[in-house]
Amino acid sequence: MASPTFAQPSNATAAPTETGAGVRLAQMIRNLIITTANDAPRSVQRRIGPSEVGNPCTRALAYKLLDWPEAPGADRDPWASVQGTAVHAWMAELFEKRDPRGERYLVEQRVTVRKGITEAADITGSADLYDRATGTVFDWKITGTSSLAKYRAKGPGDQYRIQANLYGLGMRNAGEQPRRVAIVFLPRHHVLDPFVWVDDFRPDVAETALARLDTIREQILRTDPEANPAAWSAFPTSPDAKCFFCPWRRPDSTDLALGCPGHQTT
Repeated sequence: MASPTFAQPSNATAAPTETGAGVRLAQMIRNLIITTANDAPRSVQRRIGPSEVGNPCTRALAYKLLDWPEAPGADRDPWASVQGTAVHAWMAELFEKRDPRGERYLVEQRVTVRKGITEAADITGSADLYDRATGTVFDWKITGTSSLAKYRAKGPGDQYRIQANLYGLGMRNAGEQPRRVAIVFLPRHHVLDPFVWVDDFRPDVAETALARLDTIREQILRTDPEANPAAWSAFPTSPDAKCFFCPWRRPDSTDLALGCPGHQTT
């Protein structure tokens, strides 16, 4: 008797188009994630935080300092930030279990980088991790493949360096003795191959960024873009800005009071 022949199913048939209940459920889940993410504390934050101070875009900082309305209809995909939030929570639990009394590790430590004239003007944040044994401030970053390769080759950009040193300044204000800052880039893809950038704690980097922020604030008071919309053009954008993720991005805008078209090359 001949042996039976077993054949794999043919792959020639195209995958069926998504229709019906699956599509409706996918949209429901997407909307739920977006709504929940946009209502999260970090998303509804009004005062400027350490992660934003080093933004290379002066215009975006001016919008933020004035608590300017975001571009209408913005539907920014929050999935990357949701993943980041989840990893931050997991890493926090990891170090809390390693040091339940908090004698060595300070996890998600609230710090004040600088006191403002009013409480609303304070610059505060949550440092991901501080290691008292080594005086190191850690910041977790979840990143994609191409970005990870860039950071390995060139190190982090100014915005991340500034953020790390601002947290170092906050830890020093809290009575600690930071000596180093470390940015830990964790890959978003399935292979765990992190890259860690380490540098001495440099309070001058933090102070220079804060001085720039003060200059922008003074320009706002001097030009009053709220009353004089044409003044918005005096706040430059930057080729290094991440315009796609900016809450004030409005690609077709010709009125900067309604939104910014993004950095324009000449």
